[in-house]
Amino acid sequence: MYTSNQKEDVEHLKYQPANSYPYDLEIFRVSNLKQRTREEKMRITYRYEFHMLICVTHGKCVQWVDFAPVICNPGTFLSLRLGQAHNFGHDENWDGWIILCRPEFLLPTLSPSTDLKLTFDFERLPNVLNLNSQELHRASESIIKMNEDCLIDASAEDVQTLLRYQFYALMTWLSIIHEKWQLGDRKIHSQVLLRFKRFQKLVEEHFFEWNHVNEYAIHLGCTEKSLTRATTATMGVSAKNLISARITLEAKRLLAHTDFSIGIIAEKLGFEETTHFSKFFKRETGSTPAQFRRQEIAFDIVK
Repeated sequence: MYTSNQKEDVEHLKYQPANSYPYDLEIFRVSNLKQRTREEKMRITYRYEFHMLICVTHGKCVQWVDFAPVICNPGTFLSLRLGQAHNFGHDENWDGWIILCRPEFLLPTLSPSTDLKLTFDFERLPNVLNLNSQELHRASESIIKMNEDCLIDASAEDVQTLLRYQFYALMTWLSIIHEKWQLGDRKIHSQVLLRFKRFQKLVEEHFFEWNHVNEYAIHLGCTEKSLTRATTATMGVSAKNLISARITLEAKRLLAHTDFSIGIIAEKLGFEETTHFSKFFKRETGSTPAQFRRQEIAFDIVK
């Protein structure tokens, strides 16, 4: 299924299925993972070098994603990106589906003449999506069908293409469900939502070098006020707070999962002085970078 690369006290996992498995996407039940993985391995916090989707179908559990607990019930759909920190927690009485895929699996097919450009922006999916019973049934059926098709006796290239189409169909449907909630329940205008998504994508690409709202507003061709209105309408927070939250999250990841000094981390995140970074981090989290690092080490030992 996957193997680990040890770095200091943190496990980094890369996608590496059994030698006989030829595809860049793998599907299995959580219960099967528990049977073939030692209990202590299930308790470790990992950073993934692949995308992982978890669809909870039975029971309740608490997953830890980027240092925060996520309460999961039947219908909870988690989307874990490259570099995120994840821990399965201690709950045993739950089950669901896990989908792993290499980042390359999301690239277009090799045929440049195709009219259908097979691309999917993983950022379209929320980190957590809660499906109702009908939606969960449809998602489970799609996943089961993909799992069955992995066993088709056909050329690996053909099956890989089939899985890609099926995967994109499932992900696009989940994105529609999410956007329907945003546009319907929260009455967000489509242009406002589009502006927010463009802003969110820019933050992900440039948070380590752009830390002022006006830098993003200039790139998007809008005012700071309109950008803040779009962010507040969609997420309930200001544009400035969203940028700060992304910088804080990356700081937490670097503190917990690397042995970089606090000064190096400050430099990587665009702070001219380590003291400026420390003040920023304490303002956002309530603890200094050194305190957070010590707390995470102690928390991992307890978990």
